[in-house]
Amino acid sequence: MLSVDGLTKRYHKNTVLDHVNFTIEKGEIIGLVGENGAGKSTLLQILATLSQPTKGTILLNDLPYHRNKQAIRKQIGFVPQDIAIWDTFTVEENMQFFEKLSWVSKEKEELKQLCLDMKLDRWKESVKILSGGMKRKLNIAITLIHNPSILLLDEPTVGIDLKSRKEIGHYLYRQAKESNKTILYTSHDMDEIIQLCDRVFCIGHDPFYKDVLTEAGKKVELL
Repeated sequence: MLSVDGLTKRYHKNTVLDHVNFTIEKGEIIGLVGENGAGKSTLLQILATLSQPTKGTILLNDLPYHRNKQAIRKQIGFVPQDIAIWDTFTVEENMQFFEKLSWVSKEKEELKQLCLDMKLDRWKESVKILSGGMKRKLNIAITLIHNPSILLLDEPTVGIDLKSRKEIGHYLYRQAKESNKTILYTSHDMDEIIQLCDRVFCIGHDPFYKDVLTEAGKKVELL
């Protein structure tokens, strides 16, 4: 379970996040929506321990962030919006490279299976010739090498074809419902949010997202 209480982030005089509170249970998929600049990426970066909050407390599976950073990081899988893989490596070489940086050891066949589970079957191909959707899948597969309990994804399906978006969505759903992972991700694709998410957090002052999602019958919480 992820619990956030009174989370505030300020940059000088600019308050990006103001007393944000929420709880996410294991196995839940939560969408995070809002206009550009509302603080979605900032929130994910704080939850991924890449940025420090100005105020507030965060607990992951009862572990306080401020006292257990290393243990917390072992439970987190973070996928940034910018694809973070080696273009000159093959899929296999990328998976093996990042496995060496991971906290766990995986056999080659286990790494390959992570890719195949995402319908990424280009094991020997160079990343530079892959489609955008395949690169996104590889980015997510790398994040899952150490089997994190929570996945934080910043626009994981942006700029890719419909088929890849659907495949990634189905895979994330299985990760939550079959593997009991907590998933929080941002997206501007309201259809994707409506179909995939159990709940939606709306951040910022623009009522557009709340109105669209409420009309579609989604449970929306304002942060």
